[in-house]
Formats: sequence, C-alpha cells, structure tokens
Amino acid sequence: MSCQNFEKGYYTAYRDLAEDDLDVVLHLGDYIYENPPRRNLPRRHVGGEPADLPGYRVRHALYKTDRDLQAAHARHPFVATWDDHEVENNYAGRHPVEGGDPAAFLRRRATAYRAYWEHMPLRRPPRGPTMPLYRRLHFGDLVELNLLDTRQYRDDQPCDEDAGGGRVVTCPERVDPRRTILGSHQRRWLLDDLDRSQARWNVLAQQVVMAELDLHPGPGRAWWSDAWDGYAADRDRILRFLWERQPANPVVLTGDIHAFFVNDLQLPGRGPDAPVVATELVGTSISSGASKSSGFRKHLRDNPHIRFFESRLRGYTRCTVIRDRWYADLRVVDTIERPGAPVRTLASYVVESGRPGAEQV
Repeated sequence: MSCQNFEKGYYTAYRDLAEDDLDVVLHLGDYIYENPPRRNLPRRHVGGEPADLPGYRVRHALYKTDRDLQAAHARHPFVATWDDHEVENNYAGRHPVEGGDPAAFLRRRATAYRAYWEHMPLRRPPRGPTMPLYRRLHFGDLVELNLLDTRQYRDDQPCDEDAGGGRVVTCPERVDPRRTILGSHQRRWLLDDLDRSQARWNVLAQQVVMAELDLHPGPGRAWWSDAWDGYAADRDRILRFLWERQPANPVVLTGDIHAFFVNDLQLPGRGPDAPVVATELVGTSISSGASKSSGFRKHLRDNPHIRFFESRLRGYTRCTVIRDRWYADLRVVDTIERPGAPVRTLASYVVESGRPGAEQV
C-alpha cells in the first residue's frame, strides 16, 4: 500500500489488513503528507507545513494516533520505503519543488529523514540529509525482494527549468542517457544482484509508475515527468537487462498514483507488439484522493499495455505467492469518509511462472 493522507479519510483498509493472515506488509511511500491543514475534510492536520524536526515529529505522531494503523503495525511486520510527501511533494534529490537554495533544502530533508527513521521500523539511521534506504530481503528461494528508493538519488524532473515537480511534458531531456531516477550506485546494486539471483520470483518494490504512460490523447505523445517516464533511459536499462539476462519472473510493485493499474512492461523500442518482460502491479491509495489519475481513463486507448485501471476506490493489493503462480487481489473500501466501511476484492489477477503478463481470474 501507499499514500495515506490523514485529512482525506479513515484508514479502514488497515483494519481489514490487520485481521488478515499476512507474512509482510510493504509500504511504498507517502506514509505522511506535509501539507498544512485544509478545511471541509474528514480529518485535519495539526500545525502548519512541517519544515523542521519538531514539525515532522508532530506530523508522524498525529498519523500514529490512527487506531487502524496501530492495529496493522501491531499485527504484521512492515517493510517501508518513502516517496516525496515524507519531505515535500515532488521534490527530486537535492532539488526542492519551487527552486531555491539546495543547501537549505538539504537541511530540511535531513530533519524529515530523521523523523521518518524515528517513527518507522528501520535499523540504519540517517547521516545528515542522506539515508541508505534501499535494501534486499530474501524469503527462502521463493522471493527476492528489492526495495528501491526512486526519490533520494534522482536528477531533477526534466523539461522545466523554472519550476520543479511533475509536469506532462515532451522534450529531448526526458530520454537523456545521463539522467537517472535510481542513481548509478543503486542501479548497479540492483542489476548485479538480479544477475546472480536464484529466486523463483524477483520483485522490484518502488514508488512511481514504471510503465510508459502516453498522456496525449490521439496523435502525438506526452509523459508525466515525475515517474519513470521522466527518466526513460534508466527504465530502458532495467527493462533491457530483464530481457537479456532473464532473471526469473520479475514483478514490479508500485504506489504513488492513487489508482490500480495492472501493466505489461515491454521491451523498449519494439513498438506496441514488443515482448513483455515483466508485470507491474500498481496499488491504489489508502486514503489519498484520485486527483493524480482521475482523468486517465480517456488515455487507455493510447496505452494498450494497461490490462486494468481503476482510480475511484481506495485500498491496497494483497499478493499470494507460490512457486508457479503470483496472485494479486485488489482490495477496496466502499468509503473512507466514515470508519468501519466494508472492504471487498474488486478484481484478482494471476501471473504464471515463466509467462510475464497478468491475467484476470
């Protein structure tokens, strides 16, 4: 799961999750939101936008008062990584959204990272404005889980010199091979281990949508710069590696966009009929609204590699992994505007071992 804006609604999905028999919970970012309080919402933030250590501590403490979130942490081990709202919306590496002094922003980032470490189940503390968060977990020889950090080491978003953050863009900078979302060290760490992996399933758990998403209806093309589309060369390196080196059964787990997607990840440069090299499962948000993706349905015709899309419902993805199959249940809450609403399975998908691409069941 990901994206749990406290103000937007109740964490009913966590109550359902706490009552389930799970081995591990993956939180893929936006555990807190840094925005100041807003009116006419189910709940309200305390204090203004955090920018120092006391402010971030108060925001984390507020989120931890939710009883359903408490129940989930008490029942299950959490494996967590951050995205952007743990510091500032759409920041990129050392670049704040509105420009300004990178040194001043790094001081803010240091306080946000410190508060995140203090309130989350993490071992290694930050060192100033840096914190080693990407790591690897092994579940026997069944699953090798690579938890990535696509926020701390990335270059600034492309195609906009005057303002940071995500934009729908078209520009040569987007495909510049010198630009990165992972950083060279993390990318090398990932690919070197995938090349040696003996696991049945190899997982990349990360923050932003990896599949290409054409956001220009009809002729012409445009892309969202804050996701992997803004760092196309880094994505191409990963997907070409998966095609050429063939680590077993790669599955990408993604958050951020407040919607369910089931995507085929295809070999770059081969057109719409390119071979599928991996499956991407994008989970909807726990409570954050669908503003990022609410208009995406009109783009589905231009993105035939998307097998499923739904942005109107909140929830999480429950995965069951056996040697020959990966099952994914898309769990949804009927409403987040009141606590205790029913939770149900909206759709279920399966990936067969040796056959990338999910099928609905």
